[in-house]
Amino acid sequence: MRKKLGLALGAGGARGVAHIGFLQALEEADIRADFVTGCSMGSIVGGCYCAGVPVSEMKQRALKLRLSQIASLNVAPIRANGLFRLSKARSLLLDLVGDKQFDELPIPFCCVATDLYAGETVALSEGSVVDAMIASSSMPGAFTPFRDGERYLVDGGILERVPTKQLKKMGAEVIVAVDVLGDLMQKQVTGNIVDTMLRCIDIMDTRATQRKKNSRKRTVNLWLEPELGAMSQYRVKQKNLNFAYDKGYELGKANAEKIKELLEN
Repeated sequence: MRKKLGLALGAGGARGVAHIGFLQALEEADIRADFVTGCSMGSIVGGCYCAGVPVSEMKQRALKLRLSQIASLNVAPIRANGLFRLSKARSLLLDLVGDKQFDELPIPFCCVATDLYAGETVALSEGSVVDAMIASSSMPGAFTPFRDGERYLVDGGILERVPTKQLKKMGAEVIVAVDVLGDLMQKQVTGNIVDTMLRCIDIMDTRATQRKKNSRKRTVNLWLEPELGAMSQYRVKQKNLNFAYDKGYELGKANAEKIKELLEN
């Protein structure tokens, strides 16, 4: 009897387009996830996948993306607590997914955000799927945090960029994690103050994720990282998006048989 597959799709901005290529390769190998978790860009790809959006349509939309189609500049960024707002991204996602609730999804899905008040990871699996994806993707400083009742939610990648432990609770028997950020330690620092701040975030994030990766070896069957080199997660350029998709596809092709073996043994 085939085991139940759980996919954890990690955060990664523009690098997250690799998730779409990875899913395309799995689809061609007739591998379908039973449960999916996601963080930030991984939550967007994962949410669309679980809502039944064809991978081919995700690819078509993603490879044409521009930053101007995703975010709008806040007139008063200090008061808004972010340089940009994600209202355009929300409209794009509503067009793709519709106003679906989690319990309406064909494939069980969960994504993670960070609660600024509580200082902890929050697993989102109820209510509006699009709202959850936006909350999971609201990178602090860049985007206005998402207000959810008493919670003030920002990008889940601050604490949990590859949400694997939630899959076990959902019922997954085989867990495959895809970390599109991987080891970002080799990138050179530039003289730009914004790049320097983002670089600091990358370093802290990478070190924390490496520790979690080592501690979860018993529960994660396969931890995969596409070879994206020093590609920036923060720059949305067509050349980069195509590159990320291709590398994700290569990763899926290279590991499809291994995943099948895990599901069958």
